[in-house]
Amino acid sequence: MAEGRCMKCKKQVEIQNVEEVVMKNGMKAAKGTCGTCGTKVFRILGKA
Repeated sequence: MAEGRCMKCKKQVEIQNVEEVVMKNGMKAAKGTCGTCGTKVFRILGKA
């Protein structure tokens, strides 16, 4: 599972409902929600 920083909780959290996406510039990213508060979490993973 992917981890990301939740801006609302201000800590590293496990990303729930992870969806891997490719951004316009070709970089991979993980998109999902915070397991604690439900806020959207986005993390850039690197080159595709």
